[in-house]
Parts: sequence; C-alpha cells; structure tokens
Amino acid sequence: MKKRQYAFYPGCSSQKGASASNFATSIEVMCEKLGIQLNEIPDWNCCGASIGYGEGGLLPRLVINARNLALAEQHLPGQDMVSGCPACWLSTRETAEKLHESSDLLAGANEALKEAGLNFKGTVRARHIVEVLVEDVGFADMKAQVVKPLEGMKIAGYVGCQTNRPFGIAGESFENPQYLDKMIETVGAEPASGYEQKVTCCGGALAFSEPDKSQKQIRDIVESAYDHGAEMIVTPCQLCQANVEIYQSEINKKQGTKLAMPVVYYSQLMTVAYGGSLKQAGLNGHIIQPEKLKQIASRQK
Repeated sequence: MKKRQYAFYPGCSSQKGASASNFATSIEVMCEKLGIQLNEIPDWNCCGASIGYGEGGLLPRLVINARNLALAEQHLPGQDMVSGCPACWLSTRETAEKLHESSDLLAGANEALKEAGLNFKGTVRARHIVEVLVEDVGFADMKAQVVKPLEGMKIAGYVGCQTNRPFGIAGESFENPQYLDKMIETVGAEPASGYEQKVTCCGGALAFSEPDKSQKQIRDIVESAYDHGAEMIVTPCQLCQANVEIYQSEINKKQGTKLAMPVVYYSQLMTVAYGGSLKQAGLNGHIIQPEKLKQIASRQK
C-alpha cells in the first residue's frame, strides 16, 4: 500500500525525554498501521506558542513559524505540514493564514527569512494530525486495523480548547465535537456520553500564575469523567494531558480528594488496539498508570 506522505512538525514537547515523548512513541505505530508516512522537517524550530505572544510583536511571532513552513516547502514540497501538538498547529496555521491575507506581512516575513536563505511561498497547508486521521483516513479505515478491541472500557473524550478553536475539525461542532468520541468507538471502547467538560480549558499557563484557578478547572474535568462512569480520559493535547494528569495529586493534597484518573493520548489507545506493545504505546510514561490499557497491551492478540 502506498503511504500518504506528510511533512511532520514534531514540536518541542514530543522530543526524547520531554513531557510528551510517549505521544511521539505511540504515533509511530499508529501511523504505520494506517499507511501514514510522517517526514520530519529538517532543522525545525520551536513554534513560540509559549512565548510568542510576549513583547516581541506580531511579525517576529509569525516569522518563527514561517521559517518552519518555508523549510517544509523547500525540503518536502507538495506535502501538507502536520503537527501533533494543538498549540503548534494553531501557531502555524495562524501564520499561514495571516501571511496569505496580508502582502505586507508576507513581505516582512520573507525579508527576515532571507537572512536564513529561505523564502515562504504560501504553498504548504498547516494541519493537525487529527485532521489527517478524520479527513484523509476516515473512521472506517481506523476501525479496520483493530486487532485488540478495547472492549469493556468507558473513556471520557477530553478535546480541550486548543484543538477546538479557532479552526476546529471540518464539519464539527465547537460546543460538542464528536470526532474524539467516534475515535474511541473505532477502537472498541465506549465514549462517556454527555461529558460536558470535553472542550473546557485545562488552565494552561495558569498552572503557574494562578494555580488555584487552574486546579479548579482540572478538578471539574476529572470529576465529570468520574460522574459519567469513565475509567480513563483521552485527549489530543499534550498540555491538557500533562496538566490534567500531573495536578491531580496536588489537588488531592490541598482539597482532600482522591483523584486518580489516568489521562492518555488517542494515539496510545489506537496503538494498543492495533496490536502495539506496552512499550510501543508509551504506557510506562505516565504518573497515573492506565492499568487496564496496559493489561490489554500485554495480552496476546
């Protein structure tokens, strides 16, 4: 089968030893099973999502991402640029659209890129890998690869806010997107219907500046999953995964709760369902261990 080819922007959090390295591990098996070839963009740089809105101004923020787009055009022509991280995707897609809409911004960005021997033409399309799964692969083909269905598991699909705005997934509701629930169904598990926290922000950077506010949001996200009978939360967002998992213990200490809800990536669910091992799914890289998922991963096909 001829593989679909994409220019891949991994993002900082997916690097070896970083907070989402288990996401990067799991997408390799997932993509292999689905006939997706992710070709890493040479010499890519940080998208600036965490610092780009500081004092530098609009153009420097756009140039950071325009460099990655220009590298994709130069080294991997004709391939859509795919990001696994919602923050990276938002930064990159915003840049592509703003430079497309403004000849002045495009000229300014290319003036800066000229120093690096680059030029952004505007031919590359910025996409999230979930868009590729839903729009290019489709739910039927995702389901067809399942050899270890996650039967008996009820999972809360926590989309978070970044994958949902301002662009979202084509044809989806912004208030109640269904694609993650459908992906849960494709691997044989049951989505937690009525999970009203699915597009709530996890608090993001508030975890440092206003931790009480962030932890209130995280507690709501986790308790709602419990209330709807879920035994696990799944998300497409690296920041959401880290915040919602890591701060449960802090909430328990401060508020006397007993939260212990595993939080995993959709790619980990799919890797296990596609026959991947515990190591291939990156399931050991969790603070709150997803024991039931690990049991399925360890089971013979």
